[in-house]
Amino acid sequence: MNWTTPLDVVGRTTVGMLSDFGRFSRFVYEAGRSMGDVGTWLGLTVLQMRKLGVNSLPIALFLSAFTGIVMALQASYTFTGAIPLYFVGTLVGKTVMLELGPVLTGLALSGRIGANIAAELGTMRVSEQIDALETMAYNPVSYLVVPRVVAGTLMVPVIVTFANVVGIAAGWITALNMLDMSSEQFQFGLRLFYDPFDVTFYIIKSISFGFVVTIVGCYQGFNTQGGAEGVGVATTRAVVIASVLILVLDAFWAATLLQQ
Repeated sequence: MNWTTPLDVVGRTTVGMLSDFGRFSRFVYEAGRSMGDVGTWLGLTVLQMRKLGVNSLPIALFLSAFTGIVMALQASYTFTGAIPLYFVGTLVGKTVMLELGPVLTGLALSGRIGANIAAELGTMRVSEQIDALETMAYNPVSYLVVPRVVAGTLMVPVIVTFANVVGIAAGWITALNMLDMSSEQFQFGLRLFYDPFDVTFYIIKSISFGFVVTIVGCYQGFNTQGGAEGVGVATTRAVVIASVLILVLDAFWAATLLQQ
């Protein structure tokens, strides 16, 4: 009888994780090397920018608008009788711009963009369309992966910028209509602790989130196995892994860029 000890389980899990990391690193390397094939991916990138970027705006703006409303209401409740009410503008501006705007948008897009890419490429893998591209002397990485990764990396910061504007505007409108604040008070609080680096910070975060969401979705789609069930598994993994990496990157950027 073969007995499986906890040490065996840990060993196999560690080896599996290292193997997955190695395959993923090789995939990222192949994507980077395929960037040289500009003629293949450049035209396709414009189409993907519309598909992954423009079509994702509604959900990002909807999420950001209600985030701004809730932040204004909660800030008013927290500050009542203790802190000047104009700090509502400070909290809404800082929180939406630095944290909730990029992170919540990134998590939402991991579900929309990451799942879409994984399902699309996974279906192409199990139906042997990717193999067909290889037989026709196409590089499937430069044809399928690079346009999506470039489009996502470029468009997510744009989406987050719109989301931040809408979130702050929604908090502003809420403060004027429900919190008995004047526009001057909200603007004063909004400008009080504003730092131009805030914009740089959320753009850096957004670029990394866009890259992670797209590259993870492409990797899971390219390595799909097992037919329709495999496509479902790859899609789920893409969303979960991208969401976890977004939270890890969020903590990483806060620890490295904000600790001055």
